[in-house]
Amino acid sequence: MLRYSLRRLLIGVGMLLALSVLIFVMLRLTPGDPIDAYIDPNVPMSSSDLAELRATLGLDQPLPLQYVAWLGQALTGNLGYSIKRPDQPVLGLVLSRVGPTVLLMGSAIAIAIIAGIATGIVSAVRRNSIADLSLSVFAVTGISSPPFLSALVGLYLFSVYFRWMPSGGMLTPGREFSVADLLHHLVLPATLLAVAQTALIMRYMRASMLEVLNQDYVRTARAKGVFEFWVIIKHALLPVITLIGSTIGLAIGGAIFIESVFNWPGMGLLMVDAVEGRDYPVIMGSTLVIGACVIAVNLLTDLAYALVDPRIKVG
Repeated sequence: MLRYSLRRLLIGVGMLLALSVLIFVMLRLTPGDPIDAYIDPNVPMSSSDLAELRATLGLDQPLPLQYVAWLGQALTGNLGYSIKRPDQPVLGLVLSRVGPTVLLMGSAIAIAIIAGIATGIVSAVRRNSIADLSLSVFAVTGISSPPFLSALVGLYLFSVYFRWMPSGGMLTPGREFSVADLLHHLVLPATLLAVAQTALIMRYMRASMLEVLNQDYVRTARAKGVFEFWVIIKHALLPVITLIGSTIGLAIGGAIFIESVFNWPGMGLLMVDAVEGRDYPVIMGSTLVIGACVIAVNLLTDLAYALVDPRIKVG
């Protein structure tokens, strides 16, 4: 198990390094000169001043040397300073937004796991019934609906039309903090973020249940008097464990749209603001932190799958 864990950890580190190279190169390939983000258009600068600023920022060096210099600083925890907020280090700015994003994503994933597994079991046990057909329609709709569309439709229905939920923010301005107020703001964006993940988990759970219902080991368990429900759940959950890990990446992508629509003060909203303002250090830092989180979750998923399924050799 230790060798397997180290191997997966090394793969994760390599993926994170490759991600950092990809992000760095793609940002440099975007239209425009990075130096423009540091210049006030209302303040004229001479060519000598521009050259001095470029040398100070290290932008006069070849691209590989720029990446090596940035990576060396990043390994020490220094991700630079925000261009739009020069007094704030990128790492502190990103970490201040991690909590709201984790709360939103954690709630959405919990909703998706509970609802997806429950509806998948119902859909498999009641195969070809009205309940199965209705849940299948929901699954297809949820999977095919882009997150921004679900967010806008949900915002209009529940916040504008029915006025059941707040239209944005994490807390009510001017009101003292309370858990009830936080949950009131959290329910709608978390539920909308969970729609696609719930649909995916439900479809996989249904397929897994149907596959194991008539397997030999299930019939053997029945003959031995073992409670059939737990036998089926154990084997049907194996592929779902891997799927749950992969939904983290989908949840992060969806969180960017959800946070933008609902003005949720998380990393997604931070990234959107950074892209609009061409704040390169914040874009690099936030993307690197998000990538590290996704890779870490996938690593934990692989380890959990290896522990649950004895057929995987982890020696």
